[in-house]
Amino acid sequence: MKKIIALLLAVLMVMSLAACGSKQETAANETPAASDGDNDVLLGLIGPMTGDYANYGTSVRNGAQIAVDEINAAGGVNGWTFTLSTQDSQGDPDSAVSAYNKLMDDGMDVSLGCVFSGEATSVITAAKADDILIVTPSSSAKACIEGNENAFRVCFNDPAQGTASADYIVDNNLGAKVAVFYQSDIDYSAGLYETFKAEADVKGLEIVSEQTFTAGSATDFSTQINAIRDSGCDVVFLPIYAAEASVFLTQAQGKLDNVIYFGCDGLDGIQTKVSDLTMIEGLMMLTPFAADAQDDATKAFVAKYDELYKAIPDQFAADGYDAVYIVKAVMEATGKTPADADFAAALVEAMHSVTVEGLTGTMTWDETREPNKAAEAMVFQDGVAVLFAE
Repeated sequence: MKKIIALLLAVLMVMSLAACGSKQETAANETPAASDGDNDVLLGLIGPMTGDYANYGTSVRNGAQIAVDEINAAGGVNGWTFTLSTQDSQGDPDSAVSAYNKLMDDGMDVSLGCVFSGEATSVITAAKADDILIVTPSSSAKACIEGNENAFRVCFNDPAQGTASADYIVDNNLGAKVAVFYQSDIDYSAGLYETFKAEADVKGLEIVSEQTFTAGSATDFSTQINAIRDSGCDVVFLPIYAAEASVFLTQAQGKLDNVIYFGCDGLDGIQTKVSDLTMIEGLMMLTPFAADAQDDATKAFVAKYDELYKAIPDQFAADGYDAVYIVKAVMEATGKTPADADFAAALVEAMHSVTVEGLTGTMTWDETREPNKAAEAMVFQDGVAVLFAE
């Protein structure tokens, strides 16, 4: 009998250790969803935390985590604290859906959506069925929030960026002739070009060369660069991501020295992709966040980010930070917590009436669920993006 009891105890001990191990083991590219107590609001974020585009995902995650820590240190919201759980999609839409389902299984209360547009469009249908508030920091394609009345955006959408870029080039006399270099097989790049071209036609901006590439031809841009050089352009519009832009700029050295490069938020973080910072000197990008802004909130955020991550935050980090504070604002406006049956519905309704003073601007949301805020342009000087003097 004693032997049987001893055997049972041994089995129970092994099962206990296995259970502890499975709960505590978390992949390095994810943050655990474990709560410190019953009154935790679980925020879920999906994005590339590893791979070629990890700089975008980790920036959003880092910015969001700073906001979570600040809010919790100040006592939380309505008696509850925030917990951030991030899931690595590696930029793959199918992985993003699996990540979303895992977050829901973990008890996600509010979704911070996806970092990339391709991921977000795959997740949006599932999210609608779950009736959960989504505040996506950086997925910019229009489809990312279409068809789901619970989905809102922090960043500008692609059409807005394309239109604003053409306006900015004209309004600031950056040039009259523009060459465009874009990736034709992704929604972000093609969508930006489409609205940029439409606004350029309205504003009398001449597009003298249209050059494209695809994911399968993103290693040799010599033909496109030569065509741009021969076009006589003043400005090269680059509605592409930083990884591809770094290849373009490297190969364009010595060939396109007398032009202005102008892009959108996809260029954020390009300083981490180039081997020589002189390649991005004078490069401009449209973005609502300036790390060198002198307001107290931005200075405090930049200092904290540098302290924790030894880097200067980009717009994606600021988007993540703002997304968390938006959730805080609507919870405060409603007085609701996840313990209330109408938690999600109340938060969604409040999104149409709150005003949030964020790092990326003063934001409101109307029936389109797009953010109303001002855009600015940054210019790289000595490897750092600073506010362009208009």
